[in-house]
Amino acid sequence: MNDAIVALATPLGQGAIHIVRLSGKGADKIIDLCFKPNNRQRWMEEKTFTLHLGWFYTEDDTKLDQVLVSKMIAPYSYTGEDIYEINCHGGLLIARRIIETCNQQGARLAEPGEFSKRAFLNGKMDLIQAEAVIDLITSRTDLSADLALKQLGGGLSSRINELRQEILDILSYIEAKIDFPEDEIDEIAFIELSKMILIAKKNALDINKGSKKGKIIREGLSTVIAGRPNVGKSSLLNALVKEERAIVTDIPGTTRDELHEHIKIGEILLRLIDTAGIRESHNLVEKIGIERTWKALSQADIILLLIDATELKIHSLFEEESSILKEYHEKTIVLVNKTDIFSDYRLDQHLKLNNVVIIPFSVKEGTGFAELEQEIKRRVFEGEAAISDQPLLSNIRQIQAVEKSIYYLIKAQEGILHNLPFDIVSIDIRAALEEISFITGHQVQEELLNNIFSRFCIGK
Repeated sequence: MNDAIVALATPLGQGAIHIVRLSGKGADKIIDLCFKPNNRQRWMEEKTFTLHLGWFYTEDDTKLDQVLVSKMIAPYSYTGEDIYEINCHGGLLIARRIIETCNQQGARLAEPGEFSKRAFLNGKMDLIQAEAVIDLITSRTDLSADLALKQLGGGLSSRINELRQEILDILSYIEAKIDFPEDEIDEIAFIELSKMILIAKKNALDINKGSKKGKIIREGLSTVIAGRPNVGKSSLLNALVKEERAIVTDIPGTTRDELHEHIKIGEILLRLIDTAGIRESHNLVEKIGIERTWKALSQADIILLLIDATELKIHSLFEEESSILKEYHEKTIVLVNKTDIFSDYRLDQHLKLNNVVIIPFSVKEGTGFAELEQEIKRRVFEGEAAISDQPLLSNIRQIQAVEKSIYYLIKAQEGILHNLPFDIVSIDIRAALEEISFITGHQVQEELLNNIFSRFCIGK
């Protein structure tokens, strides 16, 4: 898989410039045929990481455009192959004609993510760094971009590789004992093996420690706005997104389906979901909406439960509100809305809940938003710095692999405690090693590679 490939590396459309990327075996011959540098001698003498002005021609020697060609020769390039980046004027027609000319000379169109896939296959990056590339491209916040940059820099890869080496050493120790049966496997050997497994497990737990925070930084916080009809859910959504996204009326049950939006609160991305008001209903469409609300609540990271302050003046919580607090109190923030109606509103006189954060709120007056932001930050970062010096796991594939590795290390440790034979213990150690190897790509299936790199845009 080192044939010449070509693709547009800049977004489709008109702009100042387009960049056409050409890489692989035979790319040098295509460039020599199509590109005529103004300074031929400099082109021949300067080998790599140089920029050259000249003209790009078709197969029949028709001028296409005056271009700048970036020259990056293997193995010192992004893909580890010869790469030429053709900087042409930003008309899509020009870029298309350059790509077609490269096709005619033997380069095929690149698949999504194929340049990065080649970089991985040629040892220029591991899978963690490859996934960090797409995370950097799709970042929506400064925090997620900073996290992706740390992973791209290799910090997380180093920690994972150290853990992998520790597990590999454990397996080597076991196999050495099995291969030399004349050396009796005594109590000292069991103690030594137990220590090695304990250290590896501790390091795996340390790596996994910040995964929840990393995942939230990368993907955002799933945040459900919930409550009874007409408590101000849609008004809150509109206030947060700063536009009239949801219909607001005095008619109960206006919201029948979920509305999804992305916003930033401080440094945190929220994936907002406005849901149908929860109440008893005989309307079939509204009942479906309410069922979806309960499903969204079960999957949420945080629930913003809006309660009407005017209702609390009259009676205690409704059954639906009590049910949400009983089932999901740990991830619920209660916003007592419409407090602006009362000049002397005393929250503690009307609502007392244990272990639940309650914020007096007014969507209309804009009060309570700062307190909400602080509470969300507190829950995400738990008093720690937004991005620590230690690189964080953030990708569900990586997190699951580390968690499975921890599981197998615990099983191996239990096997040692029960004096199981070393060859039995080695089964769990091999499984732990396999899971860790999947993270960086030391052991990887073609199907996984295709799944990862297919998420990239063409040209990356």
